[in-house]
Amino acid sequence: MARIEIDEGSGFCFGVVTAINKAEEKLAQGGTLYCLGDIVHNNREVERLRELGLQTINHEDFNRLHNAKVLLRAHGEPPETYSTARCNDIEIIDATCPVVLRLQKKIKQEYAQGTDPKKQIVIYGKNGHAEVLGLVGQTNGTAIVIEKLEEARMLDFNRDIRLYSQTTKSLDEFRKIVEYIQAHISPDVTFEYHDTICRQVANRLPHIRQFAASHDLVFFVSGKKSSNGKILFNECLKVNPNSYLIDNALEIDDKLLDGAQSIGICGATSTPKWLMEEVAEAIRKKCGE
Repeated sequence: MARIEIDEGSGFCFGVVTAINKAEEKLAQGGTLYCLGDIVHNNREVERLRELGLQTINHEDFNRLHNAKVLLRAHGEPPETYSTARCNDIEIIDATCPVVLRLQKKIKQEYAQGTDPKKQIVIYGKNGHAEVLGLVGQTNGTAIVIEKLEEARMLDFNRDIRLYSQTTKSLDEFRKIVEYIQAHISPDVTFEYHDTICRQVANRLPHIRQFAASHDLVFFVSGKKSSNGKILFNECLKVNPNSYLIDNALEIDDKLLDGAQSIGICGATSTPKWLMEEVAEAIRKKCGE
């Protein structure tokens, strides 16, 4: 019999938990509730909440709404979203993660200090990601987004640099970017960086490595759109090449189970515990337990 273990450190971060709790509370009160974008980057959880009545909309839909209730997910939104809500009499249920809110305020304050042409506000994050769009919005669209170390080389090192990070990015990569800028910045300008990476997310990296290394076979359960999921899954692969990314139990390859004595199941900060339990139960049935 294979030993099957679900990683206790995996699953929703507190920001996602808060957003989902707020959605469930409002849905229980009745009436129509919209969510601006997928509440979490996991199709199964989005579908579960849709069945409860949560309607996912995009920004075009939002701009046409009037006299409605709209939930803002943990990723946060740019200032224009709130302006539109005020103009259209939209009631906002704000579930922006407190860590993201603090980061938005920092960037907004930095931008408000003046539009010095010598200053570059730089955000280490994924272009187009919901959180990053909200951060760039604090600078009226002027912030520079870099996704990896190589892109830091395109910065103007003869101008001041203020560096921030999307809350769910790799801490190691952020430090490498800081070191690179420090090594190349002109002595005539200034460089300041702000480590704005969520430690609840960052601290999962060493834990997930240890968990993945302790099993013959690992199934990492995550939605394909989850940035955090991609980062954590790659960490699993580094220590255990027998790691596989799946969206749900239907994607399990039965052949992989042959001969596995120890099977680990883990996931992203956007992966619900019930989905990992569903995968574990499916494996038990396939193994004849």
